[in-house]
Amino acid sequence: MSSAPSSPLQTLLVNRDWILADGATGTNLFNMGLSSGDAPEFWNKTDPDKIKALYKGSVDAGSDLFLTNSFGSNSSRLKLHGAENRAAELSRISAEIGREVADASGRQVIVAGSVGPTGEIMEPMGPLSYAVAVEIFHEQAEGLKAGGVDVAWVETISFGDEYRAAAEAFALADMPWVGTMSFDTAGRTMMGITAPNMVKLLAKIPNKPLAFGANCGVGASDLLRTVLGFSVTGTQVPIVAKGNAGIPKYHDGHIHYDGTPELMANYATLARDCGATIIGGCCGTTPDHLRAMRAALESHVAQERPSLETIKTTLGGFSSDSDGTDGNAPTRERQNRRRRTT
Repeated sequence: MSSAPSSPLQTLLVNRDWILADGATGTNLFNMGLSSGDAPEFWNKTDPDKIKALYKGSVDAGSDLFLTNSFGSNSSRLKLHGAENRAAELSRISAEIGREVADASGRQVIVAGSVGPTGEIMEPMGPLSYAVAVEIFHEQAEGLKAGGVDVAWVETISFGDEYRAAAEAFALADMPWVGTMSFDTAGRTMMGITAPNMVKLLAKIPNKPLAFGANCGVGASDLLRTVLGFSVTGTQVPIVAKGNAGIPKYHDGHIHYDGTPELMANYATLARDCGATIIGGCCGTTPDHLRAMRAALESHVAQERPSLETIKTTLGGFSSDSDGTDGNAPTRERQNRRRRTT
């Protein structure tokens, strides 16, 4: 299914050198009034105009692809809000709003159905079985498919088994898919996966993704170091780079990201030179950032793969000396400090 020539994203990947994805979901919804701790997916039903504005903001800024407001719309996460039975419904509505925005754009825009992690620890370390994870992802995928997404997009994954479970679920739903992991612990995911490990994982998955890569994490510099780690393996699968707009800082009761549009424009062109094809932002990335990224990519002349020193000089230093491949695994204390911000 993921190799179906009729897939709009696959067609775009064949015909384009680069594709601009969208920016943050949570950051932009917080700017619209979402309160910390609330489930943004409820707004699909209660405040659809705000979700439409979220999508349209990315499209108007030049994005060729945007993710639906369904990151936490799985039964496991919605259970925290007493809404575990609404996973398919809220996913479907997020997709329907996205389809409306994309179809009204006047150009080809890909609607990608966002699928976040379950929030559970998988066996044998935790209670979530592989089979149940597949069921959770499959339910959400069917909702997104019913709403009209072009592709399923699983993101911010740390577990190899959870990534595989999502891939199996998308096969059951007969959907093409893209999948990214978050490398936020000294070049590794929370569960210790490095960039080369992820490439090896892809080789073992029967239902191959249209593209794979990294999102969120620590900052733009770290994410590009991970993208280089993908590229040097020689993988032929298109790479996704969706980095945060700088580093989060707490100010006046809110989290702000210090990355300017200029920084994200530089990040976008460096991401392209690092080997990424689908380039977007994650936490902190607004339409203003996206406009700068689009302009930079349109005028960019391809360069050789940048060195780590070039990335550091241009975007700022790395959060750790290691990219995860030197055998120096992060300590459990550092793993336990991991928190995903939006």
